[in-house]
Amino acid sequence: MKLTIIGCSGSMSGPESPASGYLVEATGNDAGTGRDVALTLDFGPGVMGKLLAYRDPALLDAMLFSHLHADHCADLVGMQVYRRWYPGGEVPRVPLYSPQDGRRRLIQLADDDPTDTYEDEFDFHHVNPGDSFEVGPLHVEAFAANHTVEALCYRITGPSDARPGEQATLTFTGDTDYAPSVVEAARGADTLLSEAAFEEGRDTVRGVHMTGKRAGELARSAGVRDLLLTHLQPWTDPDEVVTEARGAFSGRVTAVRAGQTYRI
Repeated sequence: MKLTIIGCSGSMSGPESPASGYLVEATGNDAGTGRDVALTLDFGPGVMGKLLAYRDPALLDAMLFSHLHADHCADLVGMQVYRRWYPGGEVPRVPLYSPQDGRRRLIQLADDDPTDTYEDEFDFHHVNPGDSFEVGPLHVEAFAANHTVEALCYRITGPSDARPGEQATLTFTGDTDYAPSVVEAARGADTLLSEAAFEEGRDTVRGVHMTGKRAGELARSAGVRDLLLTHLQPWTDPDEVVTEARGAFSGRVTAVRAGQTYRI
């Protein structure tokens, strides 16, 4: 698997990055096409335009959403327009996996006709904790997150890009505070892509986001190899949350930046 950070700014787009959006690609034969498989994790403001620099949106095999707050899904409107109106020919519909009702949320965002099904653009799937599904060679499992709305963490297992011939696991927390279900989602993962929007001592509310310290505790408890910190708001100091995480976790810790790619 290869992970590309399309956007990593928390709660909004930032001066150097779109909001949350990530591209996961894997070597595999997608339904006999012979091309690599690709999926997106979340699709916040600014992500659609940046995705065009990395991959043709028509060649996505799935779109996964941790939850449907606007900073994680707003550019779904742009994807719908691209798939319906692209003048170069018919664009196949793409499976869309989310907690909550993805079609209803898209109607809200786009202010479209409430009877629109979007059935030519998307194949909607409502995902619950405990569900699993396949995207080409990728096995995806959903776990409950600890956020203000129904939200999921995703555990993705597939062919390793760093170790050819082996399998690797990527866990994406979405927006969440520390919780036992999130630890299980990350258990033994090669790479944990964890939000860390809060700072210790500054943000005391619980059940919304993690601090760098709690992300580090999550990585340590789950026994992951690498910890990637993301979803940092423009006012959150990356150096601070990295320092917090390193105080709790002895493995490799990085605050991601838009445009970076990681081999998993």
